[in-house]
Amino acid sequence: MSKPSTPENKEAPAKASNFLRQIIEHDLAAGTYSGRRWGHAPGTATEHEQAAGSVADPARIRTRFPPEPNGYLHVGHAKSICLNFGLARDYGGVCHMRFDDTNPEKEEQEYVDSITDAVKWLGFGWDAHGDSHLYYASNYFDFMYRAAEYLIETGHAYVDEQTPEEMRANRGDFGKPGTDSPYRNRTPAENLARFREMRAGKHADGSMVLRARISMASPNINLRDPAIYRIRRATHHNTGDAWCIYPMYSFAHPIEDALENITHSICTLEFEDQRPFYDWTLERIVPILRAPQFAHARELIEKIEGQGLEAGKEFALHCHNHADKLFASEAEAQLRTMFSKWGHNPDAVLHDLPAFFALLKKDTAQFTPLLAHALDGQRPNVFLLPHQHEFARLNLTYVITSKRKLAQLVTEKRVSGWDDPRMPTIVGLRRRGYTPESIQLFAERIGVTKDYSWIDYSTLEGCLREDLENKAHRGMAVLDPVKLVLSNWAEAFGSDNTTEECTLPALPHVEEGQVAPALRRFLIGREVWIEREDFEEVPPKGYKRLFPGNVVRLKGGYVIECTGCLRDAAGQVTEVHAKVIPGTKSGTPGADSVKAKAAITWVAVADGVAAEVRLYDRLFTEAQPDAGGKDFLASLNPDSLKTVTAYVEPSLAQATVDDKFQFERHGYFVADRLDHGKGKPVFNRVTGLKDSWGK
Repeated sequence: MSKPSTPENKEAPAKASNFLRQIIEHDLAAGTYSGRRWGHAPGTATEHEQAAGSVADPARIRTRFPPEPNGYLHVGHAKSICLNFGLARDYGGVCHMRFDDTNPEKEEQEYVDSITDAVKWLGFGWDAHGDSHLYYASNYFDFMYRAAEYLIETGHAYVDEQTPEEMRANRGDFGKPGTDSPYRNRTPAENLARFREMRAGKHADGSMVLRARISMASPNINLRDPAIYRIRRATHHNTGDAWCIYPMYSFAHPIEDALENITHSICTLEFEDQRPFYDWTLERIVPILRAPQFAHARELIEKIEGQGLEAGKEFALHCHNHADKLFASEAEAQLRTMFSKWGHNPDAVLHDLPAFFALLKKDTAQFTPLLAHALDGQRPNVFLLPHQHEFARLNLTYVITSKRKLAQLVTEKRVSGWDDPRMPTIVGLRRRGYTPESIQLFAERIGVTKDYSWIDYSTLEGCLREDLENKAHRGMAVLDPVKLVLSNWAEAFGSDNTTEECTLPALPHVEEGQVAPALRRFLIGREVWIEREDFEEVPPKGYKRLFPGNVVRLKGGYVIECTGCLRDAAGQVTEVHAKVIPGTKSGTPGADSVKAKAAITWVAVADGVAAEVRLYDRLFTEAQPDAGGKDFLASLNPDSLKTVTAYVEPSLAQATVDDKFQFERHGYFVADRLDHGKGKPVFNRVTGLKDSWGK
């Protein structure tokens, strides 16, 4: 396993640049997040400053991996894990492991445990600078509730008692603006009382929600007064029954990021339309979230005003350029009216300058979205807020990554479980034989872009082969056995019961500095198992393996000459016959005295071990099984799993779970669970010759 990623392990090979790396490098150069404090636990800026042992944030950047614990992680999550932990590692930062557990109905401790195990198995950790950065969104419920009350008190949230059907109808669509709720203009006092009744459990589930008060006419439907709290009586895996109202993900997520000092909140493109609400949420609660920075912003406004008319005019026009950051409050409406005059009469700016600064200073808390951008010229990211950046999610052929659809495969028993080796889950990939290093290599190789594209599954397989080439011990296995009898064995070696030891390297290619493993040792005797397809009584053109009169080598053993076969009443070959050519054993002086046209794999009857081998193919027959709303179940591959009884070298019989092998002619295999009580070793095929691997 690779070394866990921590800020202390800063040295890493140069990585290919991408737009996220360019953003991080620009932010570091500009000091976008300089001046942060870290209080050794998540909290508001005030709490970070006042905490015992508070220090300047030792992490140059902070990223996070924030799964919802409602299922097992899949290969798409693996890309995100490698990206977030990898960027933190490469830029001297810290990546937080955080559970976005705001939906108690679908979340379970089983999923929490499986997720932490998967991240660790991939080679990453979350301990850094003396702190453990394993967090739960549910630990922030108190502050989220406080933030919701603050939005109500400042007029930016209201309790809506419309039915879900009424809310949907009044939301409008992309061509039609929404309609204001009849409850939208309640007073803050009325909304606060109603919200506290929700908190106290006085209303039924679904009877009312708390909504942000933004704009029902916004072209971005996500800003049409989105719900931020709902009533839901459900026992939470972490907080139990302490709450009967829960924050919506889109409201909770930015708050989690801010409390944890996250700098770069990296997510997939489907959240791009949510970014304006992410920013709105944080910018609106700045006075309680970033109180020291809010106070500094007020000082900057007074400083600019004191610099004279020209400086004041320049700043006012800069604010005018960000008029889109004015929303629903009365103070913002007044400033919007003022801005509307400036567009037609630039001289009006100077006339309105005293009123402009008076309004800004009087209602500063109402202008935090505007100031978050307008003060950039004075101090980059004046409120030290995290920023969301989106990248294209992983689309891998012959795979689905919908948690709902993966859960359907499990519940309908189309697969044996979340860890079925055909599943694209991390636990499934692990049982299939994938290594942490191969998945990290895959994540690096496919890169990070904003463009949707499909990655062929063979790319993932290629990364595994590259990783295993000099790791996986070789061994011979016969998957479709037929017995080969060397009829002159007693004549050549004195007895039909005589056996000889053969050896082959466990790793044919040993890298510089790598310790070569011991040789594989196995027996050869009168009877061996060979692959059924290695014999043809009437060979097709170009066939070089066993047929009457042809000479081949038993790999690592002797050269033999085929003499014929026996068949049963149905015409099935039951036994192949050949003669051994003495003096041709591999590794001896006479090994090359007879030229063989081919070498075939085999396992001696004397020491071969019966094994259960599961031959896995792709789970779906179509490259894009659920694209365009297709029924993904219709393309399930009926031949995705075949189980055979094979014979393997004795060394392979000693395999322990997760040991990797290259069966000499059949590709890579992994030793699977050995606790099924059948008394046989079990191997799963990772990939094989049929996967376009020309070995």
